[in-house]
Amino acid sequence: MSRARLTPDLTGRLALVTGASGKLGPVWIGALAEAGARVVGVDVRPGEIEGANSVEVADVTNRDSLLALRERIGTPDVLINNAGIDQPPSGDGGSAAIEDIPFDDFKRVLDVNLAGTFLATQVFGSAMRDVGRGSVVNIGSLYATIAPDPAMYDHLDLDPPFLKPPAYGASKAGVVSLTRYFARLWGPHGVRVNALSPGGVLGEQDPEFLRKFTARTPLRRLAEPDDLTGPLLFLASDSSSYVTGHELRVDGGFTA
Repeated sequence: MSRARLTPDLTGRLALVTGASGKLGPVWIGALAEAGARVVGVDVRPGEIEGANSVEVADVTNRDSLLALRERIGTPDVLINNAGIDQPPSGDGGSAAIEDIPFDDFKRVLDVNLAGTFLATQVFGSAMRDVGRGSVVNIGSLYATIAPDPAMYDHLDLDPPFLKPPAYGASKAGVVSLTRYFARLWGPHGVRVNALSPGGVLGEQDPEFLRKFTARTPLRRLAEPDDLTGPLLFLASDSSSYVTGHELRVDGGFTA
């Protein structure tokens, strides 16, 4: 096999990234653009993102909205299902006891994170199937595999204590299951479907949370954006041409 085959190269390919303006959306867009792809970002809010050829307004929870987007841009070669709702730990309030979490809040997370992944894959993945090629990368989470530890947040002065939303991990576990489902369904048609599950990504976390989290992580740090782009390009490109139905955990060993 030639060395060039092993180098992620997406020159001339169309890549679609949902949740374009979220925390990781610009990271994925920048990496795909640097690898040569023509990148379309998708978000419910209009705006510009560095590296994106365009940012289209569409709602991943609305099938008609996604069908209209497909009519505008055509069939992508790469689909990154990144749109999602999360609630990071914060000392600013917004906590609720488990028995008081509104069902509508729980359902909204499932609607965006899980149903949104299904709808985008249904709409754009089926078009990939029809042309006989494509790579779908679903963005999972370490909480698809393990449950969050409430002790990670017990230093926050909140009453009731902060809880990672239960719907988040449930939705991401569902995303990983959908990944396997579509990989088996569409593998014979030349479409690969994989999941990339990041661990903690460095942001504006408080020092005590960082101490606790890194102490449980074998590599003793949170991920930097550059730690995620190589794995994404591997899954999106021909470098992973014989990989499908796989969940690639990029978590510094947290789930080991």
